Amino acid sequence: MEIPVNQPDTFGEPERESTGTMTVLDLLEEAADANPDRRVPAVKRILEGNGANIITFSFAPGQRLNDHKAAHPITVQCLRGTLDFSCDDTTVRMTPGTVLHLDPYVMHRVQCPDDTAEEQSILLLHMLTGETP
Repeated sequence: MEIPVNQPDTFGEPERESTGTMTVLDLLEEAADANPDRRVPAVKRILEGNGANIITFSFAPGQRLNDHKAAHPITVQCLRGTLDFSCDDTTVRMTPGTVLHLDPYVMHRVQCPDDTAEEQSILLLHMLTGETP
């Protein structure tokens, strides 16, 4: 089985592009709503900016992203809820404020625990492309 390698456009068209100076986002408000009827989380590419894309994933309990890679360095941050982020044999329990950095092409996966108290857990992904739109 081939492991998916994600690019920014994997996540659809951005809601907006960088303004050239400062762009203000309310990510908890702008993230897509989790859909518990789906196997995978809801995803929304919120911004294509200079050198980075901002993408949110909204997980319902039990939803997961199976093994995949990013073509660029990434940071991921838990904004709401609880998520289990796994890389190799290590799993980190992410809660709001937890931030991880991965180099390009590092295989990883993310799961929202079945027993989380939150209706949805939100993951923020910064894909650090280094590219100017």
